[in-house]
Amino acid sequence: MSIPSGSRRAFLRNAAVVAGGIGLPIPLGAPLGIAAATQSKLNLGFIGPGGRGGSNMSVLASEHVVALSDVDDARAKAAYEQHPQAARYRDFREMLEREKSLDAVVVSTPDHTHAVAAIMAMQRGLHVYCEKPLAHSIYEARRMQEEAKKAGVVTQMGTQGHAMEGTRRAVEVVRSGAIGEVEALHVWTDRPNGWWPQGEERPSDRPPVPSHLDWDLWLGPASARPYHPVYVPFKWRGRWDFGTGAIGDMGVHNLDTAFWALELGLPTSARVVDSDRKTDDCPPLWSIIELLYPARAERPPVKLTFYDGKRLPPSQLFHGEKIPTNGSLMIGSRGTLFTREWHGGSNAENMFLLLPRKEFIDYQPPPPTLPRTRDHHHEFIQACKGGPRTESHFDYAAKLTEGLLVGSLALRTGKRIEWDAEKMQAVGCSEADRFIHPEFRQGWDI
Repeated sequence: MSIPSGSRRAFLRNAAVVAGGIGLPIPLGAPLGIAAATQSKLNLGFIGPGGRGGSNMSVLASEHVVALSDVDDARAKAAYEQHPQAARYRDFREMLEREKSLDAVVVSTPDHTHAVAAIMAMQRGLHVYCEKPLAHSIYEARRMQEEAKKAGVVTQMGTQGHAMEGTRRAVEVVRSGAIGEVEALHVWTDRPNGWWPQGEERPSDRPPVPSHLDWDLWLGPASARPYHPVYVPFKWRGRWDFGTGAIGDMGVHNLDTAFWALELGLPTSARVVDSDRKTDDCPPLWSIIELLYPARAERPPVKLTFYDGKRLPPSQLFHGEKIPTNGSLMIGSRGTLFTREWHGGSNAENMFLLLPRKEFIDYQPPPPTLPRTRDHHHEFIQACKGGPRTESHFDYAAKLTEGLLVGSLALRTGKRIEWDAEKMQAVGCSEADRFIHPEFRQGWDI
């Protein structure tokens, strides 16, 4: 079956809506259009193909890599060499305007440019895979969620653990009632732990911008500031203007299993239990943050305690098990589900545990109710071609991200946050407004 190039994008989008939009696999005897779509290769554009983007590209290279956009020629050098036929751009806005053959884009930029890149792509009818956390601010997460619904395209936030067997099995176990009603949740990460600096002031010296980097484009929607190597590459994660700190960066991974299993939705409040010194430019070296999630139907409210910078939950909660550097505890009325990674587990060595072990010696998990997939990249590609929907789509990802960003509001303002989700407002805390809906530089509005 041949498809005119001008209608290719709409064809693939319609195929995805027909099959993937309702979360069903393509059946035998499906209409030829859907079957043909699954056999064709997608035309992909990569925004930020260096660093994490290079990893994404390596597993998606079986599709057609049509265009690459990166503000750092040195960072993107390997991608350019691997795909010499691909068009090259420094400004992804130009790429999205000019490359009419694209079917989907992969956004692997720093957090502060996720929203503008993803929204512009969705407004052009493109499917979007975007790295975590979904957005840099709550307003941006809401806009991405809205635009995805309006555009009707396939979306996925890049949370690898969401597709792993252990994560999906853990969700099924919790929902089956194996550990009873969950009212307390503990999530922790060792970050920043040397991965990136935090607790620092903004540097005052002004070294020259490297010739291979377009600093103005790197800044994108963020407020102008002089270039400094303390920000790039990767170390921007510990700067509020560009990243979301440990709670945004690793919270999305480490909370994901519990958030999905418990269908938490959005929190009603957040407060800082304790923390190290923070600055206007950086989160603190460590913090302990508490978020309260309301009751859902018959399920009770849940108190989440989030720990970063090597702070940990009380040792007695682990029933004598070794405490890993990243993980979560869902404490139920009948037992505890313990994830020992930033996901539910991908194999026998890191699979979640049910505690205390002696109470679950003969436990058999319930039959699968969630779809299984090879990996999250494959899940996205198949959904774009009309297969089952992605599970970490933007509607899900926006809620997960927003809740964690409510926690960051408490950290940034130093105040307890009473969150009015309907009004997208921290009640009685006007200091939080500029973090909820930041100002964007001219030309980068969403």
